[in-house]
Amino acid sequence: MANYRVKLVKREEVAVGTMAFYFEKPAGFQFKPGQYLDVILINPPEKDDEGIARSLSIASAPFEEELMFATRMRDTAFKRVLKTMALGTEVEMEGPYGSLVLHNNASRPAMLVAGGIGITPFRSMVVQAAQTRLPHRIILLYSNRRPEDAAFLEELLKLQSLNVNFALIGLMTDMDKSQRHWKGEKGRLSAEVLMRHSKQLADPIYYVVGPPGLVEAVHTMLNGAGVNDDDIRKEEFGGY
Repeated sequence: MANYRVKLVKREEVAVGTMAFYFEKPAGFQFKPGQYLDVILINPPEKDDEGIARSLSIASAPFEEELMFATRMRDTAFKRVLKTMALGTEVEMEGPYGSLVLHNNASRPAMLVAGGIGITPFRSMVVQAAQTRLPHRIILLYSNRRPEDAAFLEELLKLQSLNVNFALIGLMTDMDKSQRHWKGEKGRLSAEVLMRHSKQLADPIYYVVGPPGLVEAVHTMLNGAGVNDDDIRKEEFGGY
C-alpha cells in the first residue's frame, strides 16, 4: 500500500468529546467507503506507550475534497498532539486498508448498526450513496447515550431527504442526562429493536461497527434471530 505525507487542514468538534480532523487528499488517491488508513505522527513533541500511529476509518466520502477522520478524544499522547498541532503540520498516512465495504448486489439491502464512534465508516458509505444515487436500500441504526454524543447526527437526519433509499434510526440510551429534545427511539439496543427494524428489509446484509462489547452483543442477537454469519460483517473499535 502507498505511503503519503499530508497536511492538517482543519479540525472541529462534531460531538461532545469527539473531534473531526481534515487532511489534504493526495492527488489521485482512491479508496472505498468503509476503508481505513494508518495515521502516523512525524516527530511528535510527546509520546507514550500507545505509540505514534493509529488506524482510523475514513469518515469522508470518496467524492469529498479532503480526507476526514473523527475520533473520541481520550487522554493519550497521540490525541493530545493531534488536537494541538498547528494547521499545516504534516502526518504520514498508509493505506487504504480494510474490506468493510458495501456489497455490490443492490437487490440486497444493507442494515448498518453503529455504536458511538463506530459511525465513521458508515458516514462515508451513506454520504457517498446519496451523492452517486446508489440503488441500495440502506437503514442505519445508530446507538448513542445522548444526541450530544452522536457525531454527524444532524447531517445524517438531513441525508434522508436527499436519498429516498436511506433511513436513519437514532437510538438514545441515556436521555435523562441530555439537554436536548429527542423525538426518536430511546432505550438500549436489544434484539427486539434490531429485528423490528430489520423486518423492513428483505434479506439484508448486516454491518456492525462499534465498541467490542456492542459488536459481539449484536452478533449474538443476529445469530439468535437466525442470521447466518455469511450475512454479518463487523469491525470492532477498541480503545478509540
